Amino acid sequence: MEYDERLALFRQTRLNPFDRGEEEDGPQGGKTPPQHEARPELFSGTRTHSSDRTMDLGLAEDHFSRPVGSFVASDIEQLKLAIEECKKLILELPEHSERQKDTVVKLIHLRLKLQELKDPEEDEPNLRVLLEHRFSKEKSKSVKQTCDKCSTIIWGLIQTWYTCTGCYYRCHSKCMNLITKPCVRSKVSHQSEYELSICPEIGLDRQDYRCAECRTPISLRGVPSEARQCDYTGQYYCSTCHWNDTAIIPARVIHNWEFEPRKVCRSSMRYLALMMPRPVLRLKEINPLLFNFVEELVEIRKLRQDILLMKPYFITCKEAMEARLLLQLQDRQHFVENDDMYSLQDLIDISSGRLSCSLTEIHTTFAKHIKLDCEVSADDT
Repeated sequence: MEYDERLALFRQTRLNPFDRGEEEDGPQGGKTPPQHEARPELFSGTRTHSSDRTMDLGLAEDHFSRPVGSFVASDIEQLKLAIEECKKLILELPEHSERQKDTVVKLIHLRLKLQELKDPEEDEPNLRVLLEHRFSKEKSKSVKQTCDKCSTIIWGLIQTWYTCTGCYYRCHSKCMNLITKPCVRSKVSHQSEYELSICPEIGLDRQDYRCAECRTPISLRGVPSEARQCDYTGQYYCSTCHWNDTAIIPARVIHNWEFEPRKVCRSSMRYLALMMPRPVLRLKEINPLLFNFVEELVEIRKLRQDILLMKPYFITCKEAMEARLLLQLQDRQHFVENDDMYSLQDLIDISSGRLSCSLTEIHTTFAKHIKLDCEVSADDT
């Protein structure tokens, strides 16, 4: 069938896929024809009213208000037909014209509605547990997110999606049963240590030219998929598992005092983010020479040692306990337990100078209490 014949046939049918075409009783008891017929102006060169174009492309008001469960196979077929004709119209209209822009918007809405019909939203539970993920159903509709499983946009207005409360993995509801990656928080809880070699590459050939995570075939030439190296693990990943996110690498900080963010895979990015506040780095054992080159580290260690000496006074002083002085370090609890354990966040704050300022201020407050306010220390003197 030639294009003109198909076009003429299409004009004779309803373009609104949700117009049931039911005839209603007229005022005289007769029948009135369906109200949403395809308009010839849609495919003509003349400009039509915006509301006409809306109805032409199957986007009349009842397009989105039809009761759930009332869709039939013909609805999907009509939508597909409307999409194809809309695409042809876009090519025929003047480039960058207002009509072409409006038609593109309508095409997007038609495709979204088609996707919704193919995978209708069901009543989903608010909490789902899978591979140690604890997925919570999201209520935000306006925020634009990307699904970590299929790497496509999550359209919150029409799609159900979930976020893991542990590692913040996001995905469509329909993608959940396809997830193979366990929750990174479980790895943090069980392992709690860093890779301390700088980009420990083993070679793409040792990976059998497959993604280190999902085992998709990859290569450095990008055929069939681009190989992207994670600077934290040293391994190569496909573009689905490696989005070119960046993170500060612990090994580079400890060995080179380097804080430039490097490209990492998705799982490494989440792991490093969850590990950042954990005090698991014993610098004196890993790289004791670092204290010879970074003066700020020596200053912080001295302040921490002083605070540990002050701690017994605060435990026995009623006023200090009531004032909850030690809680000023509640975000860095390890500072009142030892003087040699550091978190990656500690090292980042030392490099920026933030930690030195805040810890000096706390140290001054502690010293003032002991010298001037503490009744226990006064009695001792």
